[in-house]
Amino acid sequence: MSDPETGRPIVAELGRPETAEETWARKDTARRARREHQTAFNLVLALIASLGIVLFLVAVVVRPDQAVDRSVDYRQVAQQADVSGAELLVPDLPSSYTSNNAEYQSGSARGVAVWTIGLLTPDEQYIGMHQGIDANDTWVADQLDQKSATGSRTIAGTKWTVYDRRDEGKAAGNNAYALVTTSGKDTVVLAGTADQKSFTTVATAVGKELDR
Repeated sequence: MSDPETGRPIVAELGRPETAEETWARKDTARRARREHQTAFNLVLALIASLGIVLFLVAVVVRPDQAVDRSVDYRQVAQQADVSGAELLVPDLPSSYTSNNAEYQSGSARGVAVWTIGLLTPDEQYIGMHQGIDANDTWVADQLDQKSATGSRTIAGTKWTVYDRRDEGKAAGNNAYALVTTSGKDTVVLAGTADQKSFTTVATAVGKELDR
């Protein structure tokens, strides 16, 4: 319906045509409503995108309960090491033994070249093999926390000096039990938390390497 005098549409709520101010106010209200709706819509899109990123990260990131393979191929590391005038020991161990570290240092703080292999036993205990080349007594003492020997053992024909600190509990750290032997220019220290059976297995494999 139009106003017969002005020809302008009559607004039902007003019972008359809108004034210019009322028309502007109505349109401005509509514009603001559209902007607010668009802003809310954008926020929803941003939230969905963020949720998608989170789900993606959860899918690709390794979960704490998943096994992470941190094994090191010490045989390959030994082959690639730049060693002069010595041969690194590479014990042949059962496949149930793994390595989490292998490193050759041409000169330690005591001036001794050292080949280290960190071994994990089948029951997840640790044995570190340290081969000191032309090692001295000071270097050996450093590996064993300056502790004194407690006995000796012969394993598969190789005589080892024993350093047994298992009665110290956690205070002994990774040196709860240790075996030391010397052959030619090589001094080998086996130290860790494993049981006698695992130490015997590793010592036997190392002894075969020393006898080559």
